[in-house]
Amino acid sequence: MHNPASVTPHPSERFPAQERLAVGAQFIAGRLTKGNSGRTHAVVDPSTGEEVYTYELAGPADVDAAVAAARAAFPGWAATTPGERSDALHRFAAVLAERAEEFARAESLQCGKPLKLTREFDVPGTIDNTAFFAGAARHLQGQSAGEYSGDHTSYVRREPIGVVGSIAPWNYPLQMAAWKILPAVAAGNTVVLKPAELTPLTSLLFAQAATDAGIPDGVINVVTGTGKEAGEHLVGHPDVAMTSFTGSTAVGKRVAEVATATVKRIHLELGGKAPFLVFDDADLDAAVNGAVAGALINTGQDCTAATRAYVQRPLYEAFVEKTAALMETVRLGDPFAADTDLGPLISHVQRDRVAAFVDRARAYARVVTGGEAPEGELAKGAYYRPTLVADAAQGSEIVQSELFGPVLVVLPFDSDDEGIALANDTPYGLAASAWSRDVYRANRATREIKAGCVWVNDHIPIISEMPHGGYKASGFGKDMSSYSFEEYTQIKHVMFDNTAVARKDWHRTIFGDR
Repeated sequence: MHNPASVTPHPSERFPAQERLAVGAQFIAGRLTKGNSGRTHAVVDPSTGEEVYTYELAGPADVDAAVAAARAAFPGWAATTPGERSDALHRFAAVLAERAEEFARAESLQCGKPLKLTREFDVPGTIDNTAFFAGAARHLQGQSAGEYSGDHTSYVRREPIGVVGSIAPWNYPLQMAAWKILPAVAAGNTVVLKPAELTPLTSLLFAQAATDAGIPDGVINVVTGTGKEAGEHLVGHPDVAMTSFTGSTAVGKRVAEVATATVKRIHLELGGKAPFLVFDDADLDAAVNGAVAGALINTGQDCTAATRAYVQRPLYEAFVEKTAALMETVRLGDPFAADTDLGPLISHVQRDRVAAFVDRARAYARVVTGGEAPEGELAKGAYYRPTLVADAAQGSEIVQSELFGPVLVVLPFDSDDEGIALANDTPYGLAASAWSRDVYRANRATREIKAGCVWVNDHIPIISEMPHGGYKASGFGKDMSSYSFEEYTQIKHVMFDNTAVARKDWHRTIFGDR
């Protein structure tokens, strides 16, 4: 459906925090500055194609300055108590809550997300994540002390790593900034974050809010530049102890290559092609609603989005018919209009990429609904209609490749063995869902599907207390939850001699007899 907004909000209403970013798009040592690359970049509202914020890109010198600020701040921040870090993060969460509407509007403006999505998902989720890590900061515990050798007392310390260089993507700029920054800072590290140059606004506002909450200068820094220039310099920087990257598998391979040259720790959250497995005893209406919501959230630009629906043959035709009908009720429109369900893709380049996948699929599959950009006043934005593709072969491009758009492919299967095998038959393993009323059937699917998250009778919800991360080509390591501290802490074994004996029995292996 088409849903043009009757009134377009004034620019100040769409971007009320604009004055906060007037100085520039680099946040280093607690202050906004301009980039020094000599080149500018524009943030474009993808719903209109209009430039809304122009800034100077970061170059290597800006990255060096940010890393130096983080390195200088590290000893003091690492020395704070867990309680002090917890208090700072609680204050941070309160500032974020006070500015929630500013964040929601800035995120909708730069990404094209419907305002109801940023208000109800992106911003509240980020505030909750901040509050979670405020509590988790007090629980950085190692193994309890004990006499494991008989003659010694051992215990485990968790220590911060140092300066973390993080790179966040454009699909969830605010949440990904939080997922990168919060566990690192809660564990006592300092951070230099490079957001995507398309969507830096909320990352910069996030860093400002941290400083306003009293987190010391240099603990959180943001450099906004290109991946090739600023990103690679950050990943390869000798003073960066760890790299955390979220993005495509192809770019993740390059990040790993650069990071390995300086032997730093790497955390990679990469692409996905999530299967949506519907058994023949599933609640069909629930599965249809879940598939449309799971495929179209954030205009399908979600690495956990439902992209491959496998439906057991008795339900297949009904599923295709009902899913197509529900997709056709989804309302495209201005992200700031109250009755808009689906906004544009991030850019015309991304829209055209998705469209090309669908157009090529017409040669071997059936486009049931969608498969086109809307005309009229929405044509100036990067919109694409919700699209359902049926009857593609398992090995086809549209089934195997990550599209990152509002496209769901549906295929039939016969036996349970076949359905699970098809679900596992891509290089990715980030997320999946299984739909069944049979607890044994669903439990088997959760065991055998190779993915970092498997939902049962739902698809997409995440919570701060639970980890997020993938298998196979979807990367390794976890965001969110206390498990993320495994990424951002060093594990140190401390061992005390309890005997007070100068010449130990084991010394005979070096000198003397027993």
